[in-house]
Amino acid sequence: MTGRHVVRVETLMLRAGADGSWAYRRAEVRPEPGESPDEAARRSCGISAGDPLTVVHSTSWRHLPDAGIVLTYAVCPDPEPWLPAVTLPRLEPARGAAPARPAPERVEVDHVAAHAVRHLAFLLAEDPIVRRTLLRHPALAPALENWVASGRSGAPAPA
Repeated sequence: MTGRHVVRVETLMLRAGADGSWAYRRAEVRPEPGESPDEAARRSCGISAGDPLTVVHSTSWRHLPDAGIVLTYAVCPDPEPWLPAVTLPRLEPARGAAPARPAPERVEVDHVAAHAVRHLAFLLAEDPIVRRTLLRHPALAPALENWVASGRSGAPAPA
C-alpha cells in the first residue's frame, strides 16, 4: 500500500506461437511488506533475480477505482509454457478520449497484454540487455517483429 492506494502487481507471462501469434497467462499478487514490485513480479511467476534467460520488465500501470494501482510486468518467455494460456487477438490500442485525458474509458487485460508485446518489441530494438536475452530464444524476435509489422498490435501495417 502506498499512502491510501493499494498496489497490486500483475504479471503477464508471454509466449510466441510458431505462427507468430502470442498468448499469455496472468497472475496477480500484492507486494509483501518490504518487497519491491520487481520482487513481487518475480515471485508471482517463480523467476529468480539472477535468471539469465527470462525478461521481467514493467510495461504499464493503471488505476482501477475499486482496486487501486495495478503495475503490469511482462515476463518473456513464459516460464511454464505447457500451462493453458489466453490467445491474444488483434486489438486496437486502448486510448484516452482527449490529449489531456489519457486514461481510456475501458481497458481489458487483452489490451494490456498487447501493449506488453509492443513494449517488448520496442525493448528488442532499444535495450541491449533485453535484446541479448530475447535473442537466446530464436522464435521470439521474429514473432515480436511480426506482431508489430502485421498490425496485430493495433498499429497500421506497413504499406
